[in-house]
Amino acid sequence: MNTTAKMTDDLRERIITRPDVILEDKDLMKALIEANERAMGGNIVDLRGIAMERLEARLDRLEDTHRSVIAAAYENLAGTNQVHRAILRMLDPVDFEAFLKDLGGEVAEILRVDCIRLVLESVQADDEPAVSKLSDVLCVAEPGFIATYLGGHPDRPSRNVTLRQMSEGDDAIYGEAAGWVRSEACLTLDFGTGRLPGMLVMGAEDPHQFTPQQGSDLLAFFGGVFERAMRRWLS
Repeated sequence: MNTTAKMTDDLRERIITRPDVILEDKDLMKALIEANERAMGGNIVDLRGIAMERLEARLDRLEDTHRSVIAAAYENLAGTNQVHRAILRMLDPVDFEAFLKDLGGEVAEILRVDCIRLVLESVQADDEPAVSKLSDVLCVAEPGFIATYLGGHPDRPSRNVTLRQMSEGDDAIYGEAAGWVRSEACLTLDFGTGRLPGMLVMGAEDPHQFTPQQGSDLLAFFGGVFERAMRRWLS
């Protein structure tokens, strides 16, 4: 009995000295509250207990939000590193042919898109069809094609980045790959005064890879670097 009393006193002293040990233990606090409710009987409403349950539920929601924010931050960091690696690879080639080859190859792989197409407007584009395929990556289109393709008027500039889902891709841009394209990112390009615009199109088989609800800051940055690199080849 004396040993038991001594141990009880010691434990009591430790709890008084560091009450936060109990307060920070979720399971222990829950057990104490349940014991208190049993002691009061079933005909008494414990408002403090109800308030504690609501606070506990709110804390759980805050913890879930905290985890979601951290996950989004890691995802954004991974996306930033991905775009940076793609830009560095894009700037490696010393001739335009290699530039286009890398664009449809390693750059597309780094960005994890299924295909990339570069559309350039030209007054020499064939009238039939509207877009003439020059290679697996490069397409030439008649003036105004890009704005019309993005759903705007040829004389009205479109937004820099357009993300959208579709039942299938456009044959004029994707060719044989059009049948399996389910979402795309369209980056409009400005090549400077006196030059017709261009467009970089990223197509994906996954319908959820590009959606209007997603942020487009990283793609806008990639498009800005790309159009500056293109000015070098067009000069």
